[in-house]
Amino acid sequence: MYKIAVLGDYDSIYGFAALGLDTFSVTAREEAGEKLHQLVNDGYGIIYITEAMAAELEHEIAKYQNQVIPAIIQIPGISGNTGAGVNSVKKSVEQAVGSDILFSN
Repeated sequence: MYKIAVLGDYDSIYGFAALGLDTFSVTAREEAGEKLHQLVNDGYGIIYITEAMAAELEHEIAKYQNQVIPAIIQIPGISGNTGAGVNSVKKSVEQAVGSDILFSN
């Protein structure tokens, strides 16, 4: 069974601990990059990451983009929703099904 992690600033992620998820509070880009790689190496199957942190770690996240595991999913932080998470999921679904899921006639 895979573990689930949440990575980001403390104020954005502390509530996820109440759901039983492993939370990892980071503030600096370097620290976040190291923690991301550590979570992958520790066998986390799903890693939620705040949109703000993901924006700083685009290069590191890209290393895992074509792998099935881990699934790295962006979530809004306390600063609000930038739309990056929705766009990321939309892109993944388009690749999987070969069609724009939000296109309507």
